[in-house]
Amino acid sequence: MEKLGMEKPSTNFAPAGSRACLLDLLCTETPCWASGPRQRLDKLLSQSGNRTCADCGSPDPKWVSLNLGAFICIKCSGAHRSLGVHISKVLSVKLDQWTNEQVNSLLDLGGNTMVNSKYEACIPDDLKKPNPDSSVEERSDFIRRKYELLQFSNRDEEVPCPFPAGYHKCAQPMSFSSINSPPSSPSPSSTQDNKKHYDKQVTRTRIGIGHTFRNSWVRKEFDHRSCRKKVPLAGMVEFVGLIKVNVVRGTNLAIRDVLTSDPYVILSMGQQTVKTRVIKNNLNPVWNECLMLSIPDDVPPLKVLVYDKDTFKADDFMGEGEIDIQPLLSTARANETWGVVNSMLLGKRVASRESSIVKDSVINLVDGKVKQEITLRLQKVETGELEIELECVPLSQ
Repeated sequence: MEKLGMEKPSTNFAPAGSRACLLDLLCTETPCWASGPRQRLDKLLSQSGNRTCADCGSPDPKWVSLNLGAFICIKCSGAHRSLGVHISKVLSVKLDQWTNEQVNSLLDLGGNTMVNSKYEACIPDDLKKPNPDSSVEERSDFIRRKYELLQFSNRDEEVPCPFPAGYHKCAQPMSFSSINSPPSSPSPSSTQDNKKHYDKQVTRTRIGIGHTFRNSWVRKEFDHRSCRKKVPLAGMVEFVGLIKVNVVRGTNLAIRDVLTSDPYVILSMGQQTVKTRVIKNNLNPVWNECLMLSIPDDVPPLKVLVYDKDTFKADDFMGEGEIDIQPLLSTARANETWGVVNSMLLGKRVASRESSIVKDSVINLVDGKVKQEITLRLQKVETGELEIELECVPLSQ
């Protein structure tokens, strides 16, 4: 009679050593669905190459250029914002809400090590990178040359390095046309064509990224980039704080298509520009989208533009507005001195027929944060209102 008891383990199973290796792998490798985007972002930030600013080397960077993949410090983040969101979209590691898709994008870009191997491949020997103590002008000049003009980029990106061969070891640039055609002796006309191609190549690289800005004033911004002449940059200023703008909703917006519109909002302050996503077929869109801008020392107004997205022609204008953020900034500075933490009303701006504010705008202290709610009547358009929430963020955050 056969005894009942423990059966002999099947020989179909993997050896004990393999099972142990698999167990170790499962314990050490945490899939993206098992941890939130914040935890994954912190893990990425803890990598050796991401522990210092990609541009100046300051320790413990708390800001990220999402489309470049660079971890940067608060001082360099201001220079990045001056480039425009089409070149560098800056997010805060702590203040912004992150998604797994955004973290995946950063992982694909490889962090600071990969970013600098691409954008600093051929820095001339006599040019020094900014350091943590560098001035705003030095940072802004280097960052613009690095990311907008692409003067230090590698050959893999087909971007010419404008310095003589003695400065670096980069190979001579190869044009796309030379890959598919046999070698030939250059003629005077082809030499002239190559020169034009060289002058315009850097600009073409970035126009593709910024194609979503279809209005004329942005196209004019692109036009000046092929000019190599150094001009004073308006973005070279000290920043006194950050303004977090929550574009909440639009109401009764203007019709720009047959019966509806595809609206989006552009925010600008000084040389900085950011934009919301496009909401299709909606005259009362709800964005609830937070965008961040640096506040320059001269505290310019926050400009608001609304456009209707079009595919085959220039985007249609749907109104504009302007917000004076000086009262909010002054209140936030005063609150830092007072040290008040309890929620309370700090100020009020009364609506009037002369102003573009639809109803009284209040400045509140909520959970230690200074915020202002504004309903803006759009100007130079037949109809439309925009609801916006502002929050003044100290640079220390």
